[in-house]
Amino acid sequence: MKDKSKEIWVFAEHNGGKVHHAAFELLGKASELATATGGQVCAVLLGCGIEGLAKDLFARGAAKVYLVDDPQLADYRTEQHAEAARILAEKYKPNIFLFGATSTGRDLAPNLAARLKTGLTADCTGLDIEPHSHSLIQTRPAFGGNIMAKILCSKRRPQMATARPKVFAEPKPQPGKTGRIIRESVNLNVISAAKQVLEFIAETETVNIADADIIVAGGRGIGPSGFKMLQELADLLGGAVGASRAAVDAGWISVHHQIGQTGRTVRPRLYIACGISGAIQHLAGMRTSERVVAINIDPEAPIFNIANVGLIADVREVIPMIIKEVRRKVAK
Repeated sequence: MKDKSKEIWVFAEHNGGKVHHAAFELLGKASELATATGGQVCAVLLGCGIEGLAKDLFARGAAKVYLVDDPQLADYRTEQHAEAARILAEKYKPNIFLFGATSTGRDLAPNLAARLKTGLTADCTGLDIEPHSHSLIQTRPAFGGNIMAKILCSKRRPQMATARPKVFAEPKPQPGKTGRIIRESVNLNVISAAKQVLEFIAETETVNIADADIIVAGGRGIGPSGFKMLQELADLLGGAVGASRAAVDAGWISVHHQIGQTGRTVRPRLYIACGISGAIQHLAGMRTSERVVAINIDPEAPIFNIANVGLIADVREVIPMIIKEVRRKVAK
């Protein structure tokens, strides 16, 4: 598909009548990209009875919303959603098409890229514009997280990428901001109804570190018994407990707590790294935290390179002292 427009599209994933926060985050990033390219930010909204969500997309930066309202899109199904998105993309020819790297985005984006015969970079942690060609620079961890690869799709359009939730900042809503809704009808009757959605089962996962404002995370240096005191500190601070892959692989804590390239990406206001060395795989999942406090006995630990506050000390001695002080403050 040749580049015939400068529009930057964001897939507006939604569930339960609400737009997924990953879509809002991408609208914020798309606004930055549009400034560099002279383009326009647009959202793609697929579903049934969901036109009311357009106002939330306008409030977060979309100038246009491409809307397909069809009963066959009431529940997410790969073939129907991919076909509807393909029809829109082939008609309006966006320059860039972005998706959240959620379970839905990771399913839909590659199917759509194959239909459009274009490239796709998955799980991006950075999106920028190359100043000369105005191509999208898509950055993601590669070779087991040991390097950060920069990928360009120079010959095909749209340029497509999925980006991890919480990597980009969610823009503040601007209530009352409006835009243009472009309503499209698509023929989905040709799509085989081989799949049917019988029931949605809510996630049983009780740990939601991705939305936590404060995270107390432990690594190899915390030891097998250290997570109990990290949980105590997290509870006092109203936060959640995270972990490095090394701690999870050792069986000290469940995989639901894992942060990093092969775990969750987080963006808390405060991230306390306890006994975490700071391998690039872990940094990929937490480096956008607003404030990082690192406690490690090794003064050469890479985590200190991104920390706002660093303590060169034994975490098993420091954390009990912090807990005691927090309890004293709370008691006042």
